[in-house]
Amino acid sequence: MRWILTFAALSAGLSVVLGAFSAHGLRGKLPDTLFNAFETGVQYQMIHSLALFGVGLVMLQLGQKTSFNVAALSFLAGILLFSGSLYGLALLQIKWLGPITPVGGLCLIVGWLALAYGLWFELG
Repeated sequence: MRWILTFAALSAGLSVVLGAFSAHGLRGKLPDTLFNAFETGVQYQMIHSLALFGVGLVMLQLGQKTSFNVAALSFLAGILLFSGSLYGLALLQIKWLGPITPVGGLCLIVGWLALAYGLWFELG
């Protein structure tokens, strides 16, 4: 669980850095669509870093259950794939990253569903 909490904290911190970079270094330098994509990546990274941190805390209380492990890995993959692909699209304009974004989004959805499942059946 330490790795989950550590990754979540580092990811949240990185999202603050990237948000500042976006606001002060990218505004006006990228077309609006690419700037908005970058900011969406930052927003989703922060939200899901906090969600991942919450999963880690739940696991400290309830133990490592399969559903919580699935949630943690799904959030981690979603952060990397969803936000990472948006950063690559915006900064490097790598077009093949476009189809990866929805895969990352699906990972985030799976994370929320796995967390809900685990909370419902583990707290029961």
